Amino acid sequence: MFEDRNYKRIFYNAPQSIQSFVAAMLEPSLIVLCYLAVNAWFAEPVLRSTYTLCLLVFALTFPGRNRFLDHPASAVIDVIGSWITLLTILGMFGFATSSLHYFDPQILLWWGIITPLTQITAVEIGRQILRNNASKSENRRSAVIVGAGALGVKVANALTGSRILNIQFLGYFDDRNDERLHRDAVGRVIAPLNQLSEFVRNNSVREVYITLPLGTQPRIVQLLEQLQGTTASLFFVPDVFGISIIQGRLQDLNGVPVVGICETPFTGTNELVKRISDIVLSSLILILISPIMAILAIGVKLSSPGPVIFKQRRNGLDGEEIIVYKFRSMRAMDNGPVVKQATKDDPRITKFGAFIRRSSLDELPQFINVLQGRMSIVGPRPHAVAHNEEYRKLIKAYMVRHKVKPGITGWAQVNGLRGETDTIEKMKARVEYDLEYLRNWSLGLDLQIIMRTIRLMVFDRHAY
Repeated sequence: MFEDRNYKRIFYNAPQSIQSFVAAMLEPSLIVLCYLAVNAWFAEPVLRSTYTLCLLVFALTFPGRNRFLDHPASAVIDVIGSWITLLTILGMFGFATSSLHYFDPQILLWWGIITPLTQITAVEIGRQILRNNASKSENRRSAVIVGAGALGVKVANALTGSRILNIQFLGYFDDRNDERLHRDAVGRVIAPLNQLSEFVRNNSVREVYITLPLGTQPRIVQLLEQLQGTTASLFFVPDVFGISIIQGRLQDLNGVPVVGICETPFTGTNELVKRISDIVLSSLILILISPIMAILAIGVKLSSPGPVIFKQRRNGLDGEEIIVYKFRSMRAMDNGPVVKQATKDDPRITKFGAFIRRSSLDELPQFINVLQGRMSIVGPRPHAVAHNEEYRKLIKAYMVRHKVKPGITGWAQVNGLRGETDTIEKMKARVEYDLEYLRNWSLGLDLQIIMRTIRLMVFDRHAY
């Protein structure tokens, strides 16, 4: 399921200049225009604070997401989720900078109501325009796929999966018999490869997608030479989608097209948004929990001899070694080449340590790590260096989770994979959740994880 989703993301990110430009500008522009419109409705002057808010909002939301191809219900949920996340960040930023009093609460209230309604309406209008444009017969594009294997079927599903694209998929070209074809392609093969160029010319085929394995390069070159005598648009789909793709996208490397296979989601604007949200949230949280941390420090000191803070070597972004802070919960502190995970009724854990581990209060010093830039509030949980060296040899794509900063909480933890991973199957499941987070990151997902973490801290009784 995840491979198909990532393939569609790459396919739909193909350059479509007008649609891409509109999508990039729509969300930030509408948010700013809605605020200015509400401000004008209440006859408020445009002050320096107004300009500051508009610039901040535009920077946090640019480029906007392309929701025109999404299902209407998904688009509505995404708009509302993104808007709530943005308002939360702005509210925390305003509280941290003591700047909320510069803005009229009535204007902010109406802005908060009108903006998502305007965005949803604009997305639906754009969807209808694209659908109407696609429904015109002169805009319908016929397409064939070379190669009736698994990759060819994925391309066919991407082509026909949206009414807006309005592709008339004619079928496959392949030399193999039915027994060697993908089961979903059986019965849809038009002819062998040597008849491709003639069929394209005689039937005015607009697009040809070549999905042959890279090992057949001489045959691919021969096909390209034959097809260049037609007017069809030619697309070569590299056979790289059998592996787990993380944030796959087509990029331009100084004029050279490259396909990203495994990349961090935090580049460009996303990196800035993630870091700003980490700084704002961690600063506010540290201010609010400082009395609690002082009490916990006293409790740790009285529970057993030793330091209050346990500093553990762990792997961070790009696998670099970092120091992670925790309130000490054990009498012994393993930090060498062999680290034994805590188990239920572990004799090394103090009574006070059991309490702070069960409630996750031992993790609170890691908000300092977030301010330092070593960690993020949400991300894959960092494992001890010794565990990484062990599991990287046993679990496929284990180290890919280090394409982002480790987090205080993560997608795996709120899905029941918190605490000890005493079997290789549990660790594999945790890694799969971490990779799913990398594939599908958004601020809305981060906020959801934070909310679910708070609920677990209060109600979960299974951690130790």
